[in-house]
Amino acid sequence: MTATSKKKPSPKSSASKTITTKTTKSSVRKLKSAPKRMFRFRRRVSQPHRIESVWSVTKQAATILWRYKELFLWLSVAYGLLNIILVRGFSGGTDVSQLKSDFSHVFHGDFSALASSLTVFVSLVSTSGNTSSATGGAYQLFLVLIMSLATIYALRMSFAGNAIRLRDAFYQGMYPLVQFLLVLLVVAIQSLPFIIGATMYSVVVSTGIASDVGQQFLWAIGFAVLAGWSLYMLCSSLFALYIVTLPDMTPLKALRSARELVRFRRWPLIRKLVFLPLALLVAAAVIMLPVILLVPVVAQWLFFFLTMTGLVVAHAYMYTLYRELLK
Repeated sequence: MTATSKKKPSPKSSASKTITTKTTKSSVRKLKSAPKRMFRFRRRVSQPHRIESVWSVTKQAATILWRYKELFLWLSVAYGLLNIILVRGFSGGTDVSQLKSDFSHVFHGDFSALASSLTVFVSLVSTSGNTSSATGGAYQLFLVLIMSLATIYALRMSFAGNAIRLRDAFYQGMYPLVQFLLVLLVVAIQSLPFIIGATMYSVVVSTGIASDVGQQFLWAIGFAVLAGWSLYMLCSSLFALYIVTLPDMTPLKALRSARELVRFRRWPLIRKLVFLPLALLVAAAVIMLPVILLVPVVAQWLFFFLTMTGLVVAHAYMYTLYRELLK
């Protein structure tokens, strides 16, 4: 054998290399097992944006109404004129002077005039939505739909900083009428527990079925439960009325979006929704009581004007609250 010839590796050295290679590979590929945990926690859900206070929302709504006061004032005037022509009439309404005279004989003492004025105001509020015929009620519902769509479009343009004319609100804001009606139907269905509870409580109290205080208290608790159920459902569906007016939006998609929008924020929203009717009622009382007390002749028409502007103010508050949810 020549000197240049290579030596063949011995079987022993070859086997040791093979074992070493396998051992090295196995040590490289081996993964450390994760330590066992006794408890498993779900992924933490990020909390939504905190909603501003009712005073901040009210201030924003008042600011946008004042900035574009001519547009929203003409909207209220148009609503009032159409309501007079189609629903109320020029001679309709409550005779405040006669009503105040009737109640003045009931109350006596130093505060009899204030008590009678307050009673007249409560009577005006309780009869504000009543109509003399079924046709008038249909016209009133139609006017509320039309004015709501026009006001929502005007608010959307105003918050975007786009100055529009009155006719633009009526021409361009009417296209989602069918979608708006369908969402409004859902809102009406969700209001049924509140209506049923209020009707049952009124019947059992007026007819004497609940004679003592304990029974009336139990019926009041039942009414509160039904009212809370309706309010819980309406907390999201009311905002769907504003979402459905967006382009290419369907009612089901708007309702789903509204539910996602109020998720984890229903109870703070319920407080802000309850604040709206209470604030409108207190503001109307502050304005109306001195007028009923001193100038009852003009109180009827002033209350009618406040009712017409109340729709615009309510939509401004709700739309501002809707924008807060989007942050």
